[in-house]
Amino acid sequence: MKKIIALIVLVGLFSSFSPEKITWVAIGDSITYLNEHQKETGNRITKGYMTRVVEKLPHVEYVNKGYNGWTAARIAEKIETLNLTKADVYTVFLGTNDWWGGRPLGTFADYENNGGYQTFYGSFRIIIDKLRRLNPDAKIILMTPMQRVDFVYIANMKNNAYGSYKEKKGQMLGQFAEAINAIGKHEKLKVIDLYNTKRLSVKKLVKYKRLKDPQTGVYKNYAYPDFIDVPFNPETDEYPYPVESIAMTYDGLHPSDEGYEVITEKLVKILKKL
Repeated sequence: MKKIIALIVLVGLFSSFSPEKITWVAIGDSITYLNEHQKETGNRITKGYMTRVVEKLPHVEYVNKGYNGWTAARIAEKIETLNLTKADVYTVFLGTNDWWGGRPLGTFADYENNGGYQTFYGSFRIIIDKLRRLNPDAKIILMTPMQRVDFVYIANMKNNAYGSYKEKKGQMLGQFAEAINAIGKHEKLKVIDLYNTKRLSVKKLVKYKRLKDPQTGVYKNYAYPDFIDVPFNPETDEYPYPVESIAMTYDGLHPSDEGYEVITEKLVKILKKL
């Protein structure tokens, strides 16, 4: 009988110290979307950052609101149709597609004056305002885009893009990261600055890009930045990122398991304190 009472007491003590459930809505682009879509990576990842977070913090329940190829502008434009729900935590992980798509960055005044989704700053105002209407007490965590090298889509090599080492339509990806940092500072929100995370620096995203030597036509492994000016022909060339080239990304843009783990660690550090 004494053993049974002791067991009941222990269970009660454990229950009293177990963390309360936390609901988390993750808003983002393909980097978020791919969490449950490993086949679309050629099975080069096993799981994304949300699954990894929940494995470490089982009291957290997530909803994946990642949209493949979407920009912050499109999220803001469609915000009332996305069926976003009340949650304890919202993460917003956007920006890389805005940069590549040539969406105007705008100015901080666009954020302050609620200037609309035509600019990146204005888009974030719409998104943050919506999340605060859903739950004024929610924790909002902003995440900057990662740096990127030459992206080549594994399922369609014609879908490719150069990296953040040069500008697109007069804008650098780093400016979009700076905008998110500025918004976070202004709103007193936590910002996970992936763009300036050393482990995710542009030199560490892939081990090499496998391309034909322009002089000999023989395939050669080019490390960053040596591959920048080496031509790639999606019609005739082999996929330039073999499995052996995977580092923090598997295709120059999307995180590998190792890259997702870096993101996870940063999120867990914040969520543990809630």
